[in-house]
Amino acid sequence: MEYSSEVVKLVERLLKELLFGLEMEVGRLHEAFDGHEVDVGINSAWAISRAGMMLQQGGGRSAQISKKSTVRKACAAAASSKQLHQRNPYSSMAAFPRRPASPCLHLLILLSLCCGAAPTAGAGKSTIFFDTLFRSRYTYDVFSSPVPAPLGSVPGRSTGEVRITDGHSVNYNGFFPADPSRLLSLLSATPPLHDDDAQQLRVEALVYVSERNGTSNIYLDAYPSAPAGSGGRVHRPLLRPDGDGRVSMKDRPSVVGDSLIYVSTHEDSGVPRVSWAAVYSTHLPTGETRRLSPPGVPDLSPAVSPSGEWTAVASWGERAWTKEIQDLNTSIYVFRTRDGSGRRKVVDHGSWPTWADESTLFFHRKCDDGWWSVFRAVLGEGPFEASVERVTLPGFHAFTPAAGKGFVAMGTRRNTSEFRHVELLDLARNTFVELTRPISADHHHYNPFVSPDSGRIGYHRCRGGGLLILESLRSPIPDVSLFRIDGSFPSISPDGSRIAFSTLPGLYVMNSDGSGRRQILPDFAFPTAWDPKRKGVLYTSLGHVFKSPTTEVDVVSIALRDEGEEVGGGGRADPTTSTDPVIKKLTADGSNNAFPSPSPDGKWLVFRSGRSGHKNLYIMDAVEGEQAGLRRLTNGPWIDTMCTWSPDGEWIAFSSNMGQPDAWSFSLYLIHPNGTGLRTLFRSGTNGQANHPAFSPDSKRVVFSTDYSGVSAEPVANAHNALPHGEMYVVGIDGNGLQRLTHNAYEDGTVLWSPFYMEPRDVAEEQPPCQFDDCYWLQPPGNSSSSNSASGGPQCGS
Repeated sequence: MEYSSEVVKLVERLLKELLFGLEMEVGRLHEAFDGHEVDVGINSAWAISRAGMMLQQGGGRSAQISKKSTVRKACAAAASSKQLHQRNPYSSMAAFPRRPASPCLHLLILLSLCCGAAPTAGAGKSTIFFDTLFRSRYTYDVFSSPVPAPLGSVPGRSTGEVRITDGHSVNYNGFFPADPSRLLSLLSATPPLHDDDAQQLRVEALVYVSERNGTSNIYLDAYPSAPAGSGGRVHRPLLRPDGDGRVSMKDRPSVVGDSLIYVSTHEDSGVPRVSWAAVYSTHLPTGETRRLSPPGVPDLSPAVSPSGEWTAVASWGERAWTKEIQDLNTSIYVFRTRDGSGRRKVVDHGSWPTWADESTLFFHRKCDDGWWSVFRAVLGEGPFEASVERVTLPGFHAFTPAAGKGFVAMGTRRNTSEFRHVELLDLARNTFVELTRPISADHHHYNPFVSPDSGRIGYHRCRGGGLLILESLRSPIPDVSLFRIDGSFPSISPDGSRIAFSTLPGLYVMNSDGSGRRQILPDFAFPTAWDPKRKGVLYTSLGHVFKSPTTEVDVVSIALRDEGEEVGGGGRADPTTSTDPVIKKLTADGSNNAFPSPSPDGKWLVFRSGRSGHKNLYIMDAVEGEQAGLRRLTNGPWIDTMCTWSPDGEWIAFSSNMGQPDAWSFSLYLIHPNGTGLRTLFRSGTNGQANHPAFSPDSKRVVFSTDYSGVSAEPVANAHNALPHGEMYVVGIDGNGLQRLTHNAYEDGTVLWSPFYMEPRDVAEEQPPCQFDDCYWLQPPGNSSSSNSASGGPQCGS
């Protein structure tokens, strides 16, 4: 196709100005961050869309590239005109009022000719965004502190807290290897640890978990024991990638001889809601790996005995996980480290084992009196021949023990502090010695571990600094990038320029490159959904949607009044007047109306309502609301929720407990907009959970959150996650092709599948540090909002 010379010159000029502006912006940010590698998240789709904006303005406005004034992808409007002749699946809605088609078709055609390289919706590549509660704010590093007096007795030890890991990504669950030099030799890593006179220094080392580079792996850091700067440092991963594009979670490493012992989730358990977490041994020189856990049996929190002969784990054994999300009600098993043989259960009801010697274990459990406590078990020769005694008394929570010489380090939560700290129990004096509260009182400290000489205690805590607005994760699906977003219920504007999300409370909008974050509403407003036709119009529900059917919640539309831009529904905002959004209430009775999702032609909204006394699905007019037409889509004494319309208009996906109305068990269903074709899409076994469905851009697959793979780590060992079993999965709309996307110990939830491809890169932003909570349920028993102790389980004590 040929263009006029005037158009060609205009495009060339604007693109030159655009690229120059982008280079200036990147240079400014690079300088602002003192030359550190900072990904500003400006991608090619954003750049081309900016060119389209300038084309629409005809060059009349200065082509400045500023993050505040950017990303209103005018060119993508042309793409939307291609959907005007979609097949209409809403035959039963013929009586509903219709709106005229969008005007300015000639302008759209012109823009489509000029802006053919606008965001590549439907070009085969796409992006999945999802939320993980608080995860973007962890910024964990591994630290160590010397064992305080009177327990500390190792001469020559440095004093004070030392940060060991490098301040990059999230680093946690460390282990001090006994012989760092030998470990380096196994890896053929030359110790670059020399002082200025080329004298080799004493080597220390840390093995730990890190989530850098978009995936979980186990790393080795070796460093001189002399002060920083006196020598080099070795940093390297200990495990090879899973291969075939797969991802998995790694956890709780330890080194025994030539082998690394750890947890991995790379093998499917083959059974719904049975954890994929199992213990493996990898021979470090060769990479040869063998499973130590029995087939199909999940194991958590491995600990190797001082001799290396035995490994203890927390496990359900042959018993099924029954949705525990606090105390997992596991038992403790031991087996031979070399091959997993000789497995036997030694403690009923216990987790997080640690060895004091070859026959003594410490562990934790939640007691019937409501307190988490640490216990000691002295093992006998056969199963259940262990004598068990409680070593921490009621009155405070104690958990995640780590045994040293003459003491046990543990995490504690006391009524005198809002933070989790590490304390040491002196076994001879039966007294506690504080470790972390005098050093950093206002941080949570997690999962202590002890150096081989018992001279230092390691742990991880938040280091502070910025948070990740968008965190790129390794995606197991080709041509689909995967991002964790710092916000719930994300949605992307039709032109791909802006992302809306909730923060509970608060509704926000930002540019799709992560810039320009601003609050639209301070209320409890979720989820978010953009109108596919009317520019700048969002749908949400205001109120506490997860409460009873009679709770006052209404669906609203929000027209964003951005300076100098057209507002959805016509008109133009006066830049001299208020830019507050224009809110229009679409539902009338306030009976928990929530989860609006527009049809692809922008005419209808499907939503959930409790107006009948039960939460079912309804469809109403998208512009005028239920006063212009309302039709019930589902009907029954159950909960239908989290509905979403497919991009091709054929299906509505939703989550429901209609299969088990008397249980808090949700599956995914599909239904045609005219009420026909209801069928089950996915069920996570009996009493399972499947929520937050979102269609792929081609409407052939659905991404969602589910407990299908159980829990991958002990919840008490992590920060607060309401549902630590939530992982992201994808399934075809025919119910086939189930694929796991995420592997972690967190709560992955609300999800968006965008037709716009974003290059895999992180986007960081400076924010107040460490804004996340410890486990909500670590409160004094009288203040606990819920109980998770096993009914009829074993009593605490000896």
